[in-house]
Amino acid sequence: MNRKHLALAVAFSLGLVACNQSNTVQTQKVDNGSVITSLSESEKANVLFQAYFDESMQMNPISATYVGINTYNDRFSPPINQQNLAQSLAFEEKYLAEIKGIDASALSGQDLLSYEIFLRDREIAIKGAQFPAHLMPIHQMGGAHSYFASLGSGKSAQPFNTADDYRHFMSRAQGFATYMDSAIAAMKKGIEKSIVLPKPLIKKVLPQLQVHMLEDVTKSVFYAPLKTLKENENIADVDKKQITKDYIDIIKSTIIPAYGRVHQFMQQSYLPEGRDTVGLNDLPNGKAWYEYRIETNTTLPLTADEIHTFGQQEVARILAEMTKVKDTVGFAGDLPAFFEFLRTDEQFFFDSEQALIDGYTQVKEKIDSRVPLLFEVFPKADYEVRAVEAFRAASSAGASYQSPAPDGSRPGIFYINAYNLKAQPKYLMETLSVHEAAPGHHFQIAIQQEVESLPDFRKFGGYTVFAEGWALYAESLGKEMGLFTDPYMWYGRLSDEQLRAMRLVVDTGLHAFGWTRQQAIDFMIDNSSLAPSDIEAEVERYIAIGGQAVSYKVGQRHIRMLRNKAQEALGKQFDVKKFHTQILIDGALPMPILEAKIDRWIAQQKI
Repeated sequence: MNRKHLALAVAFSLGLVACNQSNTVQTQKVDNGSVITSLSESEKANVLFQAYFDESMQMNPISATYVGINTYNDRFSPPINQQNLAQSLAFEEKYLAEIKGIDASALSGQDLLSYEIFLRDREIAIKGAQFPAHLMPIHQMGGAHSYFASLGSGKSAQPFNTADDYRHFMSRAQGFATYMDSAIAAMKKGIEKSIVLPKPLIKKVLPQLQVHMLEDVTKSVFYAPLKTLKENENIADVDKKQITKDYIDIIKSTIIPAYGRVHQFMQQSYLPEGRDTVGLNDLPNGKAWYEYRIETNTTLPLTADEIHTFGQQEVARILAEMTKVKDTVGFAGDLPAFFEFLRTDEQFFFDSEQALIDGYTQVKEKIDSRVPLLFEVFPKADYEVRAVEAFRAASSAGASYQSPAPDGSRPGIFYINAYNLKAQPKYLMETLSVHEAAPGHHFQIAIQQEVESLPDFRKFGGYTVFAEGWALYAESLGKEMGLFTDPYMWYGRLSDEQLRAMRLVVDTGLHAFGWTRQQAIDFMIDNSSLAPSDIEAEVERYIAIGGQAVSYKVGQRHIRMLRNKAQEALGKQFDVKKFHTQILIDGALPMPILEAKIDRWIAQQKI
């Protein structure tokens, strides 16, 4: 952000920018005698967008670090308390009022898209303030205990290049300890209000905390940045000695005790109070909470009933396709026997972490040569295939993606979890690569970050239904790119889609229809060849972040619907490369706004 934009942002947030209903530029004196330029509606909107983003980064320093803004690397997330919650709500209400003061009829193109998105986002955020997610701040899928360790590993977004970088992280560690104490206080309030995690999730968090409670600090993930300090030519030797002493002291006196306090509380006080039920509908106002989660994650007016029925239909359809694969490869048994064969036969698994990573790297090279068949726009940033770090592997997803640094200093990362090699069959390599990397998450997120015309709140924002819907749609492009020619690789594609279809049924089952954890596990075992350990982790993921998992198939269906609409309307004029450009080039959009945009594009193509 340049100084001119910063000055305008500050002026706007303080109410100093003179407003004029006409869409012209004028000058006007303010009380202090200075002369400023009154802005057009477009300029006012963009100043507002930047002011919001800058202030939100200041309020959320961890997010700032992850998007490459290093100004707040010495700070941690604000403690959980009523003052900060009220400040966050007031922040959203302030910007909602200000965006409503802009004349949308004077906007067009990206400005109008940004206006519509910004308005919707503020309304959704304000609506969500009624639901007490802050009383359950830690679970096995995420929380400060997890992302702080990732930052402290030296392999994530937190830089460790200069002496100040090390000092900043030490300062951030103090904030982490304060935050974790506030998390304990929040969970105590949750106990009072009967808003607590289910017991199975608490049990999964405990080892995530305990892994950091070490006597030997040299074995801590937080010690890793010190291992590279000796060879760092940017730091003077005298500073290295002091940094090492101070850093070890911070690990011993601040970081490890913070993890220990939370572990002790969750084991001794929280676990006995944990829920035996698992769904959001079992919490106070839980039905409305889950409806909000569906709305937030899908951006569409869908009910749990609609999603559940859609999921059941898709599960049945995909099972029929799986049966065809079984027959094609000549397997003599029934489908459950075929599932067991795929779960257990040694031919489908790697024998080492390195072999797993090498296999995925080879698939990357194959896919990279095929994507030009369907795309005309490509991200500048590349991606790497890496194994999930050992400290988080036991409870992490089988595969995931981390976006590249906006400044190009760090590539995208396609993480593969090698913790349980029996949960990483070879037949999933092509479909997981297409989903997580190219042309899935890596294309969508990296291109979004690289589009210069997007305001920062969009460049670094997103919607689960768009991101995950696009990635699952990308899987469906595999055959068009010459992938999935091996029947087992095609089965892997079906297996992945079946997982997303089952999520529709299981997520709604757990949170809207009273399903138990075991009921959800049994359903997934009966309808897939996924490893039991994977299924257990999946079900507990849906319990922890209800509503998120339904977005994949919902988003895929909507994007495929838009492609079908465009093909039918344009006939021979339809160009799939240009369609994909239209989907990606404006970044992540809510589905209704994306549909309106594609409708306009179709109309333009007909002219």
